[in-house]
Parts: sequence; structure tokens; C-alpha cells
Amino acid sequence: MGKIGIMGGTFDPIHNGHLMLGEQAYDEYSLDEVWFMPSGHPPHKKRRQITEPKLRLAMTAAAVKYHPGFSCSDFEVAREGNTYTAQTLKLLSEAYPEHTYYFIVGADSLYEIEKWYEPELVLKLAVILAAPREYEVKERSLDQQIDYLRRKYDADIRMLHCKEMDISSAELRSMVSNGESIDPYVPKVVNKYIQDHGLYQEIEA
Repeated sequence: MGKIGIMGGTFDPIHNGHLMLGEQAYDEYSLDEVWFMPSGHPPHKKRRQITEPKLRLAMTAAAVKYHPGFSCSDFEVAREGNTYTAQTLKLLSEAYPEHTYYFIVGADSLYEIEKWYEPELVLKLAVILAAPREYEVKERSLDQQIDYLRRKYDADIRMLHCKEMDISSAELRSMVSNGESIDPYVPKVVNKYIQDHGLYQEIEA
């Protein structure tokens, strides 16, 4: 039986903040592995053009290749149609029932999670590890929100004690399109992959 952390996201591109979050979860909760799982067709990101899944998968694989305990999974990329977290966790639990899953999110997701597809399933099938992140629109404090979700869904929610990520993938895409260096924010192999494949050259609308 293993304790498996799940780091989901578009990873467009993956950056050092994602890796820092995975490392914190791995160390703080003594996880056996952290699976970085690029999303295939995330339904909430339809307003912008997302880089082709196989390219994001390759970038992610390169970024985690030499990190102990990290691996890259094509579990979502390999599925057709929209990919939802609830479905992913259900399929993982059926395929690998011996594992306990720890789903790693930003704390802002705790305010949005009830808008997700089948949130009760997400909160049932995984321990939620939440990292600090600012969220502007909120009616209750983070502690109150966690207590609310725990009581309503019998959820197991725990905090990750790390500094906030100071960069986002959207900012990095913009920097690349403007010809700015992103060296401080991504692994060298990711920066090389972006350059070699000419990614993010057009400024997003």
C-alpha cells in the first residue's frame, strides 16, 4: 500500500513552483511517490488555446525525471474527451485500490471545489493537501472554509506549509512571447523544450 500524491494541472508550462509544491507534499506527509499528471482536455480552460497534450506531457516528464519520488503520468492525457478530477480519482482507485491518494491543490481551490464536477467524490476519494495561495473573493476565512468542507463532506483536508508560488504559467507564457528570459522560474530542460518547439510565441488575447 502506497501513499501517492497527485499533482494535476495543465502544466503549460510546468515550472519550479509546481516542483516545490510536489517536494513539500512528498517531504511533509512522507509520501511514497508524487505523480505529476498533465490534464488532457480540462473543461475549465476552454477560453484559451492549450498546448497540445503530448507536448505538455513531454515537458512534465523532462522536468521530473531526476527528482526522487517524482514521476510523470499520462493517465489523463491518454483519455478522450474532458478530463475531470472526480473521474480520474475514481479510475485510479479502481485500478490501484491498494494506494491512498493525496490530491495537491492551491488553497484557493478549496473555495472553488464545490463548483467542480462531483466534488463529493473528490473529497471522498483523496486526502486534500492545500498549499497557501491568495483568493480575492471569499466569504469566510480559509480555516472556516476547511471546517465547512470537513463537516459537510467528511473531508480529510490538510495544509502544506510552504511559501506561496510567486509565478504562474500564464505569466511565463507572456514572458516568452515578449522575449523575456524565464530561466529563474523553470528547469533548464523545460526552457530548452520551449525554445526547441517554439512554444508561446504568440501573445494571448
